[in-house]
Amino acid sequence: MNKAGLLRFLELDFSDLSSADIIVALEGVIDEVGFDYFTLTRQPLMHSGSQDLVLCGRWPAGWPEAYVQRKYAAIDPMIRYLGYCQRGFSWSEAADAFRDDCHGKRIARMFKHAKKFGLEAGYVFPVHGRQGLAGMLSVGGQPVTLSASEVQLFEAVAKRAFWAIAEGAGIATPVAELSDSGVAMTKRELETLHLLAEGLTSGQMGSTLGLSAHTVDWYMNGIQAKLAAKNRHHAVALAFRRGLIS
Repeated sequence: MNKAGLLRFLELDFSDLSSADIIVALEGVIDEVGFDYFTLTRQPLMHSGSQDLVLCGRWPAGWPEAYVQRKYAAIDPMIRYLGYCQRGFSWSEAADAFRDDCHGKRIARMFKHAKKFGLEAGYVFPVHGRQGLAGMLSVGGQPVTLSASEVQLFEAVAKRAFWAIAEGAGIATPVAELSDSGVAMTKRELETLHLLAEGLTSGQMGSTLGLSAHTVDWYMNGIQAKLAAKNRHHAVALAFRRGLIS
């Protein structure tokens, strides 16, 4: 694969570009690499197919509707793998991780269904910020194999595009400008807080993050202690006030 497009994107001066311009540049890179489809979304672990989370993208006609209708988000190995993997990964890697999962047969049906829409293979590049997982760039279509160095370049492209587009749309604050909350939270604690704010139970959070409900409860005890919260609802309220979650 020619890395030139990825490198050109990373060298772009965004200061005079609008969000629309950046999206066009991102689409050009993805086309040049050979992927047919992509989506750049916010906090994919926290939601199930909410269209307002999509910053930009293009998918085969009918696939987003089918994905939501069949509730694939609940078993999607790419979303679930984000709870384990902090780097870019292929769809096949995520599928292999859950091959023996209780939802294994349904996952296989999801991939078979996706192929009917031209989604043969792809990659996911998570974007992390001070508050933990912020979003992801997913690319797919016909099979394209990326080397380890190309995956790293794509990770950098995903991160730069995500923050630039989100900030331009007025829905994110640059990481460097976030105020200090005075509370030191680990990345996992912040992800747990986000899921708690979405109303998930310990069991649901554990399934999403790849943890047991007991481990989630252990994290929650630590979070409540750091925030001096009386209970979980109080912890969420305090986290919002301190800017830990939004």
